[in-house]
Amino acid sequence: MAVSITASVLAQEMPTEPRGGQPPMGSEPSVQNFADQVTYQRAFEAVVWSMPAMIKYGMRRASIEIGAGDNVICAWSAGAKPLLETLTPNNTSPYVTSTTDLRKGPVVLEVPKATDKAILFGQVADDWFVTIADIGPIGVDKGEGAKILLTPPGYTGEVPSGYIQVKSTSYILDFAFRSIPLPKGTPEDAYALSKSIKMYYLSELPNPKPTRFVDPLNTQWSTLPRYDERWFEDLHEIINAGPIRERDKVMMGMLKTIGIEKGQPYNPDEKTKKIFRQAASDGYHYMMERYLAGAPDELYWPNRKWRDVFYSDPNRGFSWDWEGMLDYDSRANRNWFNVIYFPAKVAERPATMYVDTPLDSDGNVFEAGKTYKLTVPEKVPVNKFWSLTVYDMATWAFIYTPEARPGLSSRDRDKMKLNDDGSVTLYVGPKAPKGYENNWIPTAGKVPYLLFRFYGPEEPLFNKTFILNDVELAK
Repeated sequence: MAVSITASVLAQEMPTEPRGGQPPMGSEPSVQNFADQVTYQRAFEAVVWSMPAMIKYGMRRASIEIGAGDNVICAWSAGAKPLLETLTPNNTSPYVTSTTDLRKGPVVLEVPKATDKAILFGQVADDWFVTIADIGPIGVDKGEGAKILLTPPGYTGEVPSGYIQVKSTSYILDFAFRSIPLPKGTPEDAYALSKSIKMYYLSELPNPKPTRFVDPLNTQWSTLPRYDERWFEDLHEIINAGPIRERDKVMMGMLKTIGIEKGQPYNPDEKTKKIFRQAASDGYHYMMERYLAGAPDELYWPNRKWRDVFYSDPNRGFSWDWEGMLDYDSRANRNWFNVIYFPAKVAERPATMYVDTPLDSDGNVFEAGKTYKLTVPEKVPVNKFWSLTVYDMATWAFIYTPEARPGLSSRDRDKMKLNDDGSVTLYVGPKAPKGYENNWIPTAGKVPYLLFRFYGPEEPLFNKTFILNDVELAK
């Protein structure tokens, strides 16, 4: 029997090559220069991966450019104009923002108590736009005012009595609040509340210098990402400010191969800059394509084209870092490509709700030069107000127009022409329909993108018995 088995084995045809270990016979490299191809591929992935950090860095860059910077507060004295070049700002409530560098030590942020005329709400966010503290009625201050101590990573020092410590996950961070007038208040009351914020380094106690304020209302304040080779200049600055997260170590290795490394100079040659420029451009078009395609689970109402702006990761947050993976594709195109500042977690009953759409009622992407209409019912379930804001879909920023009117809200109803049932039809397009000039948001030949905000949403919005109409092509 043993002799039979041996004979059988010997009779088998002997192999001439090992199984595996090389590509199929006859295959050729797809490119002639792998160095350039790898540079492009890694640069492209870096653009998508770094989307939230790039937006955050842009806000710091803008503050420094207008002479503000660390612990200097930019407080808009009125609703923003198109000069505020950032992703999906609103024009109804004045903004308040600042940046700081915790490498210089902990920072105190004194938030005032809400009044019967105005209230502050918003977020403090780290260098990757992850919220580390919500501010307002559902925030760490509960709307009652607070002295917040922002401490850097690894801080072991004392926290003074009466201060709320917020542990930052980065050294560079900033905040953005909105100052909202209440029914008894005015925009002037909201601005006054914002100017009672204080910000200074802990080391300045007991006599901190007065907080300096800048009003950027009539200043070009551009935070928008630069989709060319400058993207990687900014990325180098971001990496050097640190810290480096464990989740990002693989990307750090990839960036090192293309000349971006913490603690090392950044000096790409002209050939590399050209590759970077293409990678940044392609990253933009890739994220735009994914955004426009959308996904059914992003729709707020299944039978409408409006999407939930607060579409979140499986943990109801916006980091997309969950269960052993970092989903940076979703992090980019579902949140940070066109919108900024999200809460730490999506509340069951958020204080504001936003829905957006790039599509008309027929499912077609909005087009430049066409006029669209949205009919808003007389009664919208909000206890404050609603607003419709229109942006340039190419940049997600306000559209520059002679009218400087990026949006309309329920506060403008007394100027609008109403329908017989009390509803109001808003028009979005290059030219106002005759008789509806006060119902019109101009687009100046740009492709519009619409965002509808509900301030103080009520139960019919949460249980979805209220359904907002789709945007229609005006006939």
